[in-house]
Amino acid sequence: MKNSVRAALAGALACGVLTTAIVISRHDGSPGSAPPGGPYVALGDSYTAGPEIPGQGGSPAGCDRSDRNYPALVARRLDLPATDFRDVSCTGATVADLTSAQSTDRGTNPAQLAALSDRTRLVTLGIGGNDIGFAPLVKSCVKSGVLHFALSGLTDGKDATGDAPCRARYVSDGTDEVQRRIAAADRRLATALAEVGRRAPKARVYVVGYPAILPPHTTGCGGEMGLAAGDITYLHDKEQQLNRMLRERADKAGAGYVDTYTPSVGRDACADRQVRWVEPLVPRAPAASVHPNERGERGMADAVLKTLGV
Repeated sequence: MKNSVRAALAGALACGVLTTAIVISRHDGSPGSAPPGGPYVALGDSYTAGPEIPGQGGSPAGCDRSDRNYPALVARRLDLPATDFRDVSCTGATVADLTSAQSTDRGTNPAQLAALSDRTRLVTLGIGGNDIGFAPLVKSCVKSGVLHFALSGLTDGKDATGDAPCRARYVSDGTDEVQRRIAAADRRLATALAEVGRRAPKARVYVVGYPAILPPHTTGCGGEMGLAAGDITYLHDKEQQLNRMLRERADKAGAGYVDTYTPSVGRDACADRQVRWVEPLVPRAPAASVHPNERGERGMADAVLKTLGV
């Protein structure tokens, strides 16, 4: 998750949020229902793309897509021919990049929704983390954590900033800046999902949530992530709020929702390296910092396939 939020969706897609009245085909994976076939288009950010997981490929190179990311694994399990699968996810993507070209350090990714057509039968969308600035938020909290631990060491464990110095920077007078960003991302996603429905009216559409990045508790997490105890809880809660927004928005748009959080509980960045899905600040497996490793992408693929009823 990186890069900045771009210009608002072109002309608010003319009709604004009210265009969510467009119906998106929905498939809930219920027993007896046939799994979708192709063409399949995967949309999303780095948690979809799989940066630094081998093998890297696709165009542009700056999107950092892995051929072992969850869309690729889903396509293989569905036995889709190469002509029926397009992965246009890109590291750093925001909701705005669904309808606008995204510049990377190695090329430009066209607007992701350009890959959709009335032939498309399956769409997965994993996005939202960059809209709330989750990666910069984690880095900011790590810096606060380093200072917190240093001050605690100088004052016999008593730090005047409390156990959540980073949270104190984002929550003021009852206003949570990150929560405000989540609400803004919700509005943008509503418009984007309506546009997905307009461009791919015959497709089954699924919003894919984020796996557990941090544990709900603080035991044993400081060493891997360098976060103060209260900030671990704060960041965990913000991810939960983001996933809740994604689920509710998918439901309102008539799309399905893929829960990758539940199967990843206990497999976060602070878990043992043999089981975790998400790498810590210093990765021990091929993956970007605080991003899914290959095991995590397999787990996310399993969650998608389960939702599809495969």
